[in-house]
Amino acid sequence: MSTSLDETIRTAVHDLADGAGPAPDLASHAISRGHRLRRRRRAATATAVIVAVIAVAVPFVLLRPRPAPPPTTPPVTPTPSPVVRAAPGPKWADGPLVLPGDWVVTSLRAGEGTDGRSYLLDRGRGRYFANGRYDAVLPAPTGSLVAVWDDNRPRQVGLVDLARGTTRWYEPGRALGRPSWSPDGRRLLFTSQRVGDFGFVVLGVDGEARSHAVDTDTYLCTDYCFFLWSRDGRDVLLQQTDPGRRRSESARHPRRGVQFFSADSGRPTRFEPLPGDPAGPWSWSPDGELVVVQGQQEPLLVEAATGRVVNALPAADAVWAGDDRLLYRRPNGSREFVFADTAGRELVRQPLPTGFFAAEVTIAPR
Repeated sequence: MSTSLDETIRTAVHDLADGAGPAPDLASHAISRGHRLRRRRRAATATAVIVAVIAVAVPFVLLRPRPAPPPTTPPVTPTPSPVVRAAPGPKWADGPLVLPGDWVVTSLRAGEGTDGRSYLLDRGRGRYFANGRYDAVLPAPTGSLVAVWDDNRPRQVGLVDLARGTTRWYEPGRALGRPSWSPDGRRLLFTSQRVGDFGFVVLGVDGEARSHAVDTDTYLCTDYCFFLWSRDGRDVLLQQTDPGRRRSESARHPRRGVQFFSADSGRPTRFEPLPGDPAGPWSWSPDGELVVVQGQQEPLLVEAATGRVVNALPAADAVWAGDDRLLYRRPNGSREFVFADTAGRELVRQPLPTGFFAAEVTIAPR
C-alpha cells in the first residue's frame, strides 16, 4: 500500500471518530475501498498500454506478406516391374519357343559355350532340330522354306523345303549382300553391290531372279546401304542420305528418308521422310502410321508420313507385336527378349535357353 493512501485512510478515520460512536469495522471498509480504487487505476493503465501496443503492432501484422504455400508435388506413379518368365529348360527343343506377343523363335545359331550349331524350327513337327550341314540358314517368316548357304557354293543359295524334304540351288547373281525374306515367305531380296551396277535382286521360290538397277546419283545412299522389304511386301526400300548435312566417318550419316521401289518393276513408288533406318518390314506399325528406326544417335519411334520423332526407344531392331506393343531383344548381346509399350516401358521379359547368351536369333509371327 502507498504512503498517500495511508494518510487518506487515517484522516477519514479520525473525522468519523470525532463525529460518531465507535465502529469496529470502519477501518476495514476504508481499506477495501482503497483497494478497489487502486485496482481501477491499474486496469485503466494496463488497458491504455495494450491499446497502444496493438495500435503499433497491427499494421505490421496486416502488411506482412503471407508465406507462399508449399509447392504441390505431383503424385509419383511407380513404374511396374516387368514380368520375368522362366528360362526354357533343357528340353526346350521339343517345342516352339513362343515369345510375348505371339511371336516364335525360328532359328538360333549357338554362341560360346555351345556346340556352335544352328537350330531350326520345323513348324510342321512343332520342334527344333540341329543343323550341322549348312554354314548359314535363314528360315522364311511363314511356311516351310529355309534359305541355306554352303561355303563350297559361294555364288549359290539353296532353298530347303522342310515339309517336302527337298533342296534346290540357285545362282541369283554376283556380289550380293545380305538377303531378307518377303513377309509372305515367297521371295528373297538381295542387295546387288557390283561396281557400277548397284541395285537389288528378287529371287522367287520358283528360281526366277529379277535384277533392278538403281541410280545412286538420284537416290543417294552412303553408309549402311541395303534394300529392305516394305510391310506389305509389294515394295522394297533404300535409305537416303541427306546431301545438305555434314557427314562424318565417326557417326552414322544423316538421313533424309527412305525411297520405295516396286519389287516387280523396280520403278520408284513413294518416299517417306524418316530420320533413320528401319530394320525390316515389321518396323512399321500395323496401320503404317508409325515406324521404328535407327536414328543418327539412338533408336527412335517416328511418324512415317512426317518423320516427326515421337520418342526414343531402347532398341532399333524391334517388331510390332500388336497395335501398340513392341518386341525386341535387349541390347548388348542379352539373351532376353522384351515385350514393351511404344514408350519403351518393359512389360514382359523372356529369356532364351541357357547357353544362348550370344546367339544369333531369328523370329517370326507364330
